[in-house]
Amino acid sequence: MPLDQSAGADASDSALARRLSAELEGEVLFDGFSRGRYATDASIYQIQPLGVVVPRSENDVEKALTIAREEGVPVLPRGGGTSQCGQTVGEALVLDLSKYLRGLVSLDVEARRATVQPGIVLDHLNRQLKPHGLWFPVDVSTASRATIGGMTGNNSCGSRSLRYGTMRDNVEGIAAVLADGSPLDCGVLEAGAPRSNHPSAQQDLIDDLLGIATREREEIATRFPRLMRRVGGYNLDALLPAGEALSGEIARRPGDPPNLAHLLVGSEGTLAYFKQIELRLAPLPRNKVLGVCHFPTFYQAMQAPQHIVELGPTAVELVDRTMLGLSRDIPAFREVVDQFVQGEPDALLLVEFAEEDQAENLRRLDRLMELMGDLGHPGAVVKAVDPAFQSAIWEVRKQGLNIMMSMKGDGKPVSFVEDCAVRLEDLAEYTRRLTEVFERHGTTGTWYAHASVGCLHVRPVLNMKDPVGASTMRAIAEEAFELVRAYEGSHSGEHGDGLVRSEAHRQMFGERLLGAFGEVKQRLDPEWRLNPGKIVAPPAMDDRSLMRYPPDYGVSPLDTALDWAAWGGFAGAVEMCNNNGACRKFDAGVMCPSYRVTRDEQHLVRGRANSLRLALSGQLGPDALTSDEMAETLKLCVSCKGCKRECPTGVDMARMKIEVQHQRAQAKGVPLRERLIAHLPRYAPWVAKVPWLANMRDDLPGAARLSEKLLGLAAERRLPRWSSRPFLPRENAMGPVEGREVVLLADSFNRWFEPENLEAACAVLVAAGCRVHLAKAPDGGRPLCCGRTYLAAGLVDEARAEQGRTLAALRPFLERDLPVIGLEPSCLLTFRDEAMALQPGAETDRLSRKALLFEEFLALGLDEGWLELPLQALPQTRALLHGHCHQKAFAAFKPVERVLKLIPGLSVETVETSCCGMAGAFGYQAETLEVSRAMGEADLLPAVRAASADTLIVADGTSCRHQIADGSQREALHVARVLQQALRSEA
Repeated sequence: MPLDQSAGADASDSALARRLSAELEGEVLFDGFSRGRYATDASIYQIQPLGVVVPRSENDVEKALTIAREEGVPVLPRGGGTSQCGQTVGEALVLDLSKYLRGLVSLDVEARRATVQPGIVLDHLNRQLKPHGLWFPVDVSTASRATIGGMTGNNSCGSRSLRYGTMRDNVEGIAAVLADGSPLDCGVLEAGAPRSNHPSAQQDLIDDLLGIATREREEIATRFPRLMRRVGGYNLDALLPAGEALSGEIARRPGDPPNLAHLLVGSEGTLAYFKQIELRLAPLPRNKVLGVCHFPTFYQAMQAPQHIVELGPTAVELVDRTMLGLSRDIPAFREVVDQFVQGEPDALLLVEFAEEDQAENLRRLDRLMELMGDLGHPGAVVKAVDPAFQSAIWEVRKQGLNIMMSMKGDGKPVSFVEDCAVRLEDLAEYTRRLTEVFERHGTTGTWYAHASVGCLHVRPVLNMKDPVGASTMRAIAEEAFELVRAYEGSHSGEHGDGLVRSEAHRQMFGERLLGAFGEVKQRLDPEWRLNPGKIVAPPAMDDRSLMRYPPDYGVSPLDTALDWAAWGGFAGAVEMCNNNGACRKFDAGVMCPSYRVTRDEQHLVRGRANSLRLALSGQLGPDALTSDEMAETLKLCVSCKGCKRECPTGVDMARMKIEVQHQRAQAKGVPLRERLIAHLPRYAPWVAKVPWLANMRDDLPGAARLSEKLLGLAAERRLPRWSSRPFLPRENAMGPVEGREVVLLADSFNRWFEPENLEAACAVLVAAGCRVHLAKAPDGGRPLCCGRTYLAAGLVDEARAEQGRTLAALRPFLERDLPVIGLEPSCLLTFRDEAMALQPGAETDRLSRKALLFEEFLALGLDEGWLELPLQALPQTRALLHGHCHQKAFAAFKPVERVLKLIPGLSVETVETSCCGMAGAFGYQAETLEVSRAMGEADLLPAVRAASADTLIVADGTSCRHQIADGSQREALHVARVLQQALRSEA
């Protein structure tokens, strides 16, 4: 059932919820917000679950299955929730296995076998395997968040299936639990093994399943596509002798016995729960090369793979013109795309060779270039031999789906025919004819992915909010599947069946095999309790009542404080989240620090976006946007801006949080603590006159505890100390009169608390020959401010007023095209981001282009060739550098590394970190103190503690420096102070 107005109701008092809460150790979530967060996956569907259990142990799972069976409710196991076809949504009790059940149970390096729990993420598994020279080679593009349980249920494939096959080829066994609670150990069924190897009931079950497959042998031979990329229906052919299995398996050889686990692979949680999964591992490739083949037409690109695979590549992946264009609009990908794309090709093929001998890889790369010449495309290959360059190129391809979904507006590429598979010799004609189908229905398709195995991800662009979108989807699907059958291809080649493709099994497999699938389901799950409606007995794929945008979907008008015109409104910006789950990653990027600490769907960009979408459309009840539940949903968002850069669809939760806080402030006011912090720039000049009084909070015994009681400021945190000599220069400018002119905009934090940073910046700029103008209010009033503290509290009008004062003060300098320099990333970069949403216009746009961080300006001087700093070696020879989140989000971090390396003899090491955890006032709040500390302990603080005493600790963010001081008792310096220390005395 879809979400409706009742979805906001709390179901925690239901009999099912009470029993689960009483008997399980894990989390039981039955409130409307939680159910809403689990109502969607990465498909077009949305169905409200009955409730959610996050089991803490395998025992919890078995208890939940028992309770569900006794209460008569269905169960839906779920991993990362990134399914494309609606496999992980349903009116059922959802079991989120990704938080706790993520262990590597056992590893046999010699036998190359690993046993894992279902919730382990592929990247996390491979990180543990890497020291042993092994990896699990089903390398799906969602490896940073895809769980092995989900991949097994989906029969996932990946870019290198040409070499390694599908999950079916790489799963050795499954310790399963049936819906009735009985265990079923699934593995190789040795011919002639005595019945005593299995309990009688299990053996009877196995005999029945083998009997179904044997009975349908001829039908299987006739109707199952003879392709590796067939993941539709149940793998009945896996129960036949190896020579009769038709899926293109590469692991089973003639004479190998059937493997019962392979029947469960691809069953989408409809047959059994996977308690543990035994995997077949592969040696980790040590050497790789990549050739990027350019084609002037898409058709020519589709003709080439049948010839390229003869060279023995491990992967041949397609990237089309649409994807390249969208990639260039995403900051995280723009630079690398420009490096590997020559001219304006209509399509690229990424061809990888990964033999043990690198010389052999290079020879094959040369043969690829010769082949391209023979095909009429001489000089059309860009070589990528450097591993880092290869990795950057592959990251663009891996994010293909999400890049495609970054299209703004209601029309989006929709997944329903996206991974049909055909033979390579048919690929060019198939894509041509499918393109004609799209054109007949008034749309176009986006193409990318697995050209090596004839499985291209194609998504026609449709508006699923419009009834015409759903009817067009069905019409296209029917024609596309008919075309696939004509080429004897597979309608489901990687992403499974779910709600969107299960209905097509009737035409693909016929009534007889459809009946056999039903028999398998009935035999393993007699009461149809496990993920019903997938693979067998599905609903109509175009039933709009099951979709994210049902017929009654609508958004009430909202008087927004920020400008959301680029997305067609605030709701349009929220709807950019397609639930791809990239925010669940744990790699070196920033996003999403709160999820990394809690592993809760609530504290995830995706979870927050779903709550916002449901609230805006009224599906969580009235006033949900300004409710306490929404405030709790956004509470741990530290506004790091990681999602703005790293989310491939550009979801900017930090900006959305400002809007929601504004709406809440309008409805409910702003608490005293938040008002005190927000108004700091206005009262700071008065407090600075009596800094000793302001500092008494940390100097007077008991005062800190009192502040926690009255204001919620954590007593265990020392507040920033007010300086007795704030940065209030009398002159309007300093440095040589004829020097290169710049404007220094002093932020409130460095001005009142750490003025030595501003003084250092002035010294360095003057030493560089600059004439430094000091921006002041035109009326001579209080110092200027970017408005950041007001934005953090949702006081948008006040922030707009502060920005207006700053624009007025900077106007004469901007008219002369002078750069505006700042030290604090969160303040200065406000002018490159939120300022345009506060008051869009030519003047704000000019400031956004001229606003530079101190180190960015110096790096620009290096690029332009005028920067000469008289620097000498420091006593310290090593610097440990931490980047502020906003520096990373706005690609402004590399300049810090560059300018530090100007110091003779200084070795600079960058700590790969997410958010430091302080995040402005976040780390000072009593209610978020522990989460703040946990964020710091993830990467940053251990690295600082491990650094030698003579290592410089460098961090440009005020908050970052305070977190480092509190968590490690080490002083961190702004880069300006480090450079000042290195200035030669004569400078």
